[in-house]
Amino acid sequence: MKSLPHMGKVPETSEDWLVALVNLARYLRGPQGCPWDREQTVKSFARYLRQEAEELNKALEEDDSGHIAEELGDTFFCALMTAVVAEDEGRFTLKEALERVHEKMVRRHAHIFGDRVAKTPGDVVKLWRHIKKDEG
Repeated sequence: MKSLPHMGKVPETSEDWLVALVNLARYLRGPQGCPWDREQTVKSFARYLRQEAEELNKALEEDDSGHIAEELGDTFFCALMTAVVAEDEGRFTLKEALERVHEKMVRRHAHIFGDRVAKTPGDVVKLWRHIKKDEG
């Protein structure tokens, strides 16, 4: 793959690809990017995110790994693009969204990162529901 304006060097690791994908989303929204992408809003992306999630669900039901990878990537990019649009709209930053989900996942895994006990998958589900309920 050749180097593109938003990428710099060709990514090698998953982390490098994640940075490249964030840069791509921001590039597409920028002045040299895509007019369609620039005109999208958080609300307009909701429709595309639902559509991509439905396509991912279908691929999962078909149990086709190649198709799952493709649709998971599409769904991930659509969610990422929604976050970039939210930044542009001044709603929140991608960093804030990532921090919040990280904090939530740590909090809801209190049996791993806290003093709660969950020995079975069923225990984990009960604990998760209890913590989620307490969050309001």
